[in-house]
Amino acid sequence: MLRMNTPNRRLPAEWEKHQATFLAFPHEGTDWPGKFAAVKWVFVEIIRKVVLYEPVILVVKSDQHREEVLSLLKKAHADTSQISYIIQPTNRSWMRDSGPIIVKTADGNMEGLQFRFNGWTKYPNCRLDRHVPKIVSGFLKIPLTQVRYKGRPVVLEGGAIDVNGTGTLITTEECLMDQQVQVRNPGFTKEDYATVFREYLGITNVIWLGEGIEGDDTHGHIDDICRFVNRSTVVACVEENKNDPNHEKLKKNLQRLRDARLEDGNALTIVGLPMPGRIDFEEMRLPASYANFLVTNGCVLVPTFNDKNDSRALGILHELFPGKNVIGIHSVDLVWGLGTLHCLSREIPVRKKIVS
Repeated sequence: MLRMNTPNRRLPAEWEKHQATFLAFPHEGTDWPGKFAAVKWVFVEIIRKVVLYEPVILVVKSDQHREEVLSLLKKAHADTSQISYIIQPTNRSWMRDSGPIIVKTADGNMEGLQFRFNGWTKYPNCRLDRHVPKIVSGFLKIPLTQVRYKGRPVVLEGGAIDVNGTGTLITTEECLMDQQVQVRNPGFTKEDYATVFREYLGITNVIWLGEGIEGDDTHGHIDDICRFVNRSTVVACVEENKNDPNHEKLKKNLQRLRDARLEDGNALTIVGLPMPGRIDFEEMRLPASYANFLVTNGCVLVPTFNDKNDSRALGILHELFPGKNVIGIHSVDLVWGLGTLHCLSREIPVRKKIVS
């Protein structure tokens, strides 16, 4: 039984029942220069797997784009009857960050939340993506609320937070507290964030980790380093190579997790998740991580990288998600866009009344 944290809203955990998974099929290759043709087939494979377990709501640029995508899906023998389309131009396909965060309300309904999306405080060409929450909420026929605090919109991407569904949220200081590099909310304190999280997400307990991994274009998103897999258990990335810059960062985060407590005062159960070997392309280190997995009603899709640790990561997650098929998705090309499966997706929860 889920405990209601506030009288108004609750952000469900990602393993709770979905009515659909929300994705946006890319229509141009800016995020994957030189690899766009391959990436389109990775998207097809993601969709082909997801529709085996739940419907997909897919954003496409135009009617013509929809027909092009449909042709690719049919070639791969995807169950296209499980796909609904939204025609809406976007700048990018990272729906975890630009899409609405959907919460459940105490009266059994759902509500979309629109945090301000500003291209990770880095890319100015994000105006089309700002329309996504309104379009999706309209498609779902749910109200959309603009998140504001002290008279101004709050900047927050979905990949910056992870929740257990009963009151605890994990995030990083590098992402939300930075006041020099990629500043989301100038002057915000941890207390300010706690207030926003409590009012809009039903969060009563915030766990702050330190830094994200090397190569992370978002400057510290949590979904590359630590994820809840049930109410009291997290997987936490561990870099075993002591010469890798991620080793010390992840070691410090692990200690913070050991010191942390859940909303009920109990300690976390922590399961280490290995990191794949370093992946570089052109002049960049890429943020490859097994923690960027996508959870559906019946499967967990896990990014894999032709690495010796692929099988270890799949095995760990198989043990942690009993009853779900754990499936690897080859993501060496996909991560050239500086994100993988979780970054691209957004779960749509089912309508179900909160039980106190």
